[in-house]
Amino acid sequence: MVSARAAVVEHPGAPFTVHDVTLDEPRPDEVLVRLVAAGLCHTDLGVQAGGIPFKLPGILGHEGAGIVERTGAAVTSVEPGDKVLLSFTSCGRCGSCRGGHPAYCDTWLPSNLITGTRDDGSATVTRDGVALGGHFFGQSSFATYALADERSVVKVAADADLELLAPLGCGVQTGFGAVWNILRPEPGSTLAVFGTGAVGLAALLAARLLPLAAIIAIDRVPERLALAAELGATHTINADIDDVAATLLTITGGRGVDNSVETTARPAVLRTAVDTLAARGAVAVIGAPPAGTEVALDVQGLLTGKRVIGVTLGDAEPQTLIPHLVALNRAGELPLDRLVRHYTLDELDAAARDMHEGRTIKPVIRFTAS
Repeated sequence: MVSARAAVVEHPGAPFTVHDVTLDEPRPDEVLVRLVAAGLCHTDLGVQAGGIPFKLPGILGHEGAGIVERTGAAVTSVEPGDKVLLSFTSCGRCGSCRGGHPAYCDTWLPSNLITGTRDDGSATVTRDGVALGGHFFGQSSFATYALADERSVVKVAADADLELLAPLGCGVQTGFGAVWNILRPEPGSTLAVFGTGAVGLAALLAARLLPLAAIIAIDRVPERLALAAELGATHTINADIDDVAATLLTITGGRGVDNSVETTARPAVLRTAVDTLAARGAVAVIGAPPAGTEVALDVQGLLTGKRVIGVTLGDAEPQTLIPHLVALNRAGELPLDRLVRHYTLDELDAAARDMHEGRTIKPVIRFTAS
């Protein structure tokens, strides 16, 4: 058994509070990781608020980065001492997994969310002998140690800066993958990003590596729009000041936008993103509002070939995309240092407030020097 300190959410709406917990020893396909850092994502906050189902009391966190402490007998991809990034888990057996689309695994929801247990129903973590919700995205990384599925683990170089790279496991992978894996914009096309938080800026950073005619960033926070311009946006729109739809049509010469990425989880924004698409345009829907949220669309408008595509984790295969993102960061093409601000485990609630209020793009919890 492994003793750890972890941030626990007791019930929907409760704050993060730090407690002593106990983790299982690794099973054959599991890896015990000593956390160095973990990113805070809106999905964590959605669970904390009660908008996304998960077993509470429980431990969240799904952008872990750390050092392998021990491995199960069947693990072959990493060994003790390796630096790793943690991402989501998947079964590896279903058609989606075999086809290179593990983010759409048949068991994705119960394995990453909802149950808070291993697939066989057993708990990975307890507090005072009572099971807690764990195994969040195959890891639960808001703790000094995480018991991760091998399929959640991606090995990185020994000199990798884990405190900087942690967000690759979800937020950056999601935004980047939405552009590269799903929308795949054609040269000379236009792309709009609705919301310039970490996911939106990751999409923008992916787009700036392509020969596009325009990359348009839309937000309400002037500081975020200024950063978007510095990172490659050719145009910015302040939704508090400008008529977003009219401005997009002006920028695109009345055609509409060829591709859009919607990250805000606001139905009215999604409607605008769809309405402002050009013929045969596509919008990648990333923002996740509470279950049951609906949006009204103009069906006649869709008949021009518009596509509305739901996106989970950028349709990425982590063991393939994450090493590529690490390489882009090393080459200066993915400047994560412009997005990240560090906090301690005890400052998780403060980090969440700063993210909501626009003071921080991507909070990263730092456990120890890497």
